[in-house]
Amino acid sequence: MTKTIFTILTALLLISCSKDSAEPDPVPTPSESMYFPPLTGTTWETKSIADLKWNQSAVQPLLDYLELKHSKSFIILVNGRIVLENYFNGHNASTNWYWASAGKTLTSTVTGIAQQENLLNINNKVSQYLGTGWTSETLAQENKITCKHLLTMTSGLDDSTDDVDPADLIYKADAGTRWAYHNVYVKLQDVVASASGQTWENYFNAKLRDKIGMNGTWLKIDVNSVYASTSRSMARFGLLMLNKGKWENNIILNEAYFNEATTTSQNINLGYGYLWWLNGKSSYHLPQSQLTFQGSVIPTGPSDMFMALGKNDQKIYIVPSKNMVVIRMGEAADNENLALSDFDKVLWEKISALYQ
Repeated sequence: MTKTIFTILTALLLISCSKDSAEPDPVPTPSESMYFPPLTGTTWETKSIADLKWNQSAVQPLLDYLELKHSKSFIILVNGRIVLENYFNGHNASTNWYWASAGKTLTSTVTGIAQQENLLNINNKVSQYLGTGWTSETLAQENKITCKHLLTMTSGLDDSTDDVDPADLIYKADAGTRWAYHNVYVKLQDVVASASGQTWENYFNAKLRDKIGMNGTWLKIDVNSVYASTSRSMARFGLLMLNKGKWENNIILNEAYFNEATTTSQNINLGYGYLWWLNGKSSYHLPQSQLTFQGSVIPTGPSDMFMALGKNDQKIYIVPSKNMVVIRMGEAADNENLALSDFDKVLWEKISALYQ
């Protein structure tokens, strides 16, 4: 794993360069509109802590904690405007960094785009697009695995290895009967490529990246397909998803698929959608575990929050009730290297202190 992270870092060096009232006010103040930054350039509107009437004294403790926990960047958007944007440890606004598993949500989103273009149907079996024999299962077992099973981590394939060659994709349970965090989701990129007749990256760039002004590229690291971009590009994607797949008046992802992707997708892990983590559910599972944990994934975070979470604490938190997007990139916050760690809990205590 250390070798993998070193390889990622080496590759990155190469690519980096309203108030309720019985009567209306005499002069009604409309609620603030949603802002979308221009597709090119560095212009991005800001909103101050004072304008939001947030707690200025809570800012420094938050930034100190982020720096202590090996962060490289941190951004808060409210209504699309930058409220906080901070960089640490030599990182800056033009530096690329890897998303790790937070990038799974990019794959989910582009799969939805391909479906709305009638190139594929997530309820179809994977072998319809990849051909049979993409696993080592029997034909009957393999034919039960749909694209939706890959989106929901319920393929039933053995999760003891993350390799995705046919020889490593071994039967563990019938598709749909077992939730297990597995790298096999990456086969959706092959499905999209096959269905569109384009390379995955070309389709991704044309249908998502370029339409919302992101930068970045896909890195092939061992069996992983890892996205790397600036922190602002990550924030752009978060803003798109805060707006249910719309960028200004342009529908990038249709709202019906967005709603499916960001609600409980199966009855085993209630805290999981289509490669998105969901807060505020009554129970959840963690990667590499078959245990059911009671309560919310991040108990200190907003209950309506949905999240893209990646190795070494790459984070996109989206909070619809506050029109807020929060981005964190960096090294692992703690020695315990889980996508979900105590870091999330403490970080949200400190974020919440800004507005409570």
